[in-house]
Amino acid sequence: MRSILLRNYGGETAVQVAESPKPVAGPGQVLVRVRAAGINPLDWKIREGAVRDAFPLQLPAVLGIELAGVVEASGPDATRFQAGDRVMGPLGGLGAYADVVAVDEARLARTPERLGDVEAAALPVASLAAWQSLNFLGPIQPGARVLVHGAAGAVGGFAVQFARQAGAFVVGTAAGEDLAYVRGLGADQVVDYRSQRFEDLVADIDLVLAYVGGDVIDRSWQVLKPAGAMVGTSSPEILARTPPGRQGHWFVMQPDAALLERLAADVARGTLKAKVSEVVGFDDIPAAIERNRAGAHSGKAVADFTR
Repeated sequence: MRSILLRNYGGETAVQVAESPKPVAGPGQVLVRVRAAGINPLDWKIREGAVRDAFPLQLPAVLGIELAGVVEASGPDATRFQAGDRVMGPLGGLGAYADVVAVDEARLARTPERLGDVEAAALPVASLAAWQSLNFLGPIQPGARVLVHGAAGAVGGFAVQFARQAGAFVVGTAAGEDLAYVRGLGADQVVDYRSQRFEDLVADIDLVLAYVGGDVIDRSWQVLKPAGAMVGTSSPEILARTPPGRQGHWFVMQPDAALLERLAADVARGTLKAKVSEVVGFDDIPAAIERNRAGAHSGKAVADFTR
C-alpha cells in the first residue's frame, strides 16, 4: 500500500511516498481504508526531530495523526463497528498517511452522514485540541477573558467559537487578511500580529491559549491577570519559559470519541464552523507538510486520498 514515510530527520526530502506492508488488525482494532487525512504542524515538527524527546520514534515511520475513512475489517474483540462504516478520528500516534491503517476502535467516531470525508478529516485533532485546551484547567466561565494566539488556524478557529459559546470575551490574534474571518467566528476583539503588538492593546486576560510559539509566549505573561494561566500546544518549551509564580501548561490532545462525535454533529448541522483551506492529493502530502511549516494560514489543509 502507499504510505508517506519518514526515513530520517530532516527537511522536505526526508519524507517520501513509499510502499509499506498492509497492517493486520490486532485485538480491539479495526482496519480503516483511509479516504482523507489532515495535515498538521506536528508533521513537520516530527519530521525535523524538534519533538523527538517528547515523541520518540523508531525510524522509518509513517507520518499522519488523524484520518477519515471506511472500516474494512475488525480484529479480535472489536465490536463497535462493522465493515462499511464511515469513521473519523485521531490515532493517538502516527500512521494516518497510508492507504490502510489499523486503529484502536475506541479512538474512532462515526462520521455524520452529511459530512464528507475531506471535511471529516479536518476535525479530529483541531476540534479536540481546541476544546480540551480551552477547558484544561476547568470549564470556562461566562465573562472570562480569553486570548487566542493563532486564532485563524485550525485549532484557534475552533477555540474562538468554543470560548464564545461559553460566554467568554474572546481576543484573537491573526494576520491582517484573516481578521474578518476571526471576527466571523465570534471574536470580540482581533489583533493583527504583523502590524500591532497585542500587549499594547490587551490586558486583564484570564487564559492565554498559545497555539503558536516563539516570543509570543514570553510577551503574553504581561497581559495575564495575576491568577491567569497560559496553555500552550506548540512545544513543551512553555514549561521552561514560565516565570516563577506564574501558571504555564503544555497541553497534548487526547482522543475522545464521544466528544468528537458531538463536535462533528455540530459541524454537520452548521452550528460549528470548520474551514478547509487546501485540499491536496496523496503524492503532494510531503509538499503540503512543508507549506504548513513555511507560514501561518487560516483553516486546515487536508489530503484527499481519492485524488
